[in-house]
Amino acid sequence: MSSNATSGDHRRVKSAAFLFACGCAGAAPHWLDSARSLWPAISLALMLGGYGLRSVMRGQLTRGSSASVPEIDRAKLPSLDVVVAARDEEAVVPRLVERLTSLRYPSSQLTTWVIDDGSLDRTSELLDDLASQHPGLNVIHRQRNAGGGKSGALNTALNRLKGEWLLVLDADAQLQDDLLERLVPYALDGGWSAVQLRKAVIDADRNWLTRSQAMEMALDAVIQSGRLANGGVAELRGNGQLIKRSVLEASGGFNEDTVTDDLDLSFRLLTHGALVGLLWDPPVQEEAVPGLQALWKQRQRWAEGGLQRFFDYWPVLTSAQLSLRQRLDLTAFFLLQYALPVVSFADLSTALITRSVPVYWPLSVVAFSVSGLAYWRGCRDGSEGPEIPSASLANLFVAIAYLGHWFVVIPWVTLRMSLLPKRLVWAKTSHGQEHPVQA
Repeated sequence: MSSNATSGDHRRVKSAAFLFACGCAGAAPHWLDSARSLWPAISLALMLGGYGLRSVMRGQLTRGSSASVPEIDRAKLPSLDVVVAARDEEAVVPRLVERLTSLRYPSSQLTTWVIDDGSLDRTSELLDDLASQHPGLNVIHRQRNAGGGKSGALNTALNRLKGEWLLVLDADAQLQDDLLERLVPYALDGGWSAVQLRKAVIDADRNWLTRSQAMEMALDAVIQSGRLANGGVAELRGNGQLIKRSVLEASGGFNEDTVTDDLDLSFRLLTHGALVGLLWDPPVQEEAVPGLQALWKQRQRWAEGGLQRFFDYWPVLTSAQLSLRQRLDLTAFFLLQYALPVVSFADLSTALITRSVPVYWPLSVVAFSVSGLAYWRGCRDGSEGPEIPSASLANLFVAIAYLGHWFVVIPWVTLRMSLLPKRLVWAKTSHGQEHPVQA
């Protein structure tokens, strides 16, 4: 049996066990007397809500130094590879190369790689033409059926890299010219093995959905920075992740048996004692998903990848190999991000069947309230790059309601993972809008 099949079977069993446990937890309080039925939710709301609140309030929105790097210090900057995996990206490839070639960094220390992963449009042709114009641009062509998805494409480049660090970007990434001069010193000074840039949405003003995603990215950065301040864990987000190559190789490279290489790598780095830092400014700029159908497809992949990595690494994550604070942090946010939506769905289903009142509403209210506070912090503290939507009451109300989609996505994905085998594919987000980079 192949390793993919084996891991798929194990994940299916674990998904079914997780679904069953959450179903029991959601239904059980309905068989208690009314005076005690709310106690499980109230207890969890106090514990998990308290930890989430502490994380939001302690978050430190770190900004890279904007001072010019002296020539003597520039000469000491480590070698760096910028790596982009691209599939059917003809709409954004010219803009991408323009941004990459304008980055300020010692030319002798910087190499740029773009992997054409079997594109069916003009991506391959455009890249070859651009490579002839820019000697520092290296293009790798890969067969579309080579396997491994985005991870496979990145591993193909990893075998050729020589730099001490690599910066992984998506094809729609937009960057400020001084990003590398600020990001790399931050990683070195902080002793980080990897750093994730805050993701900033460049088209937040397109509609309510893109505006909510822009606020969601700010919320995510606030919570991650707070988790770090609590001694917990920060995670990579795919686009805009700087990684020390020696640590990446020691961790086994990019996992080709997962649908979210960034989330999986976050945990493998953690189990190797490598910590991930977070930089608020400068951000990596990207396009939001413009419609509900594309959002549904993207969030299913994110939910599945998020659950996969917990199922795959849970024995290590709960062992003494991690610190007590890290284990508490992972437990709290696993319960809030993944268990709560499934438990809430089971709670609501049981309430409808038994004609009773849902009992987990206190925990849900606390979770949404903490999210609202994280929105408020992220939207009011200022940022470089695209302007984050204001934390007005109307925007907060819509953005909080928008988070409710996770209470549909995660139960559905859990059920699907419990019943169906997974076929690993690269489910990329389509691009095509032209937006100028914002400093």
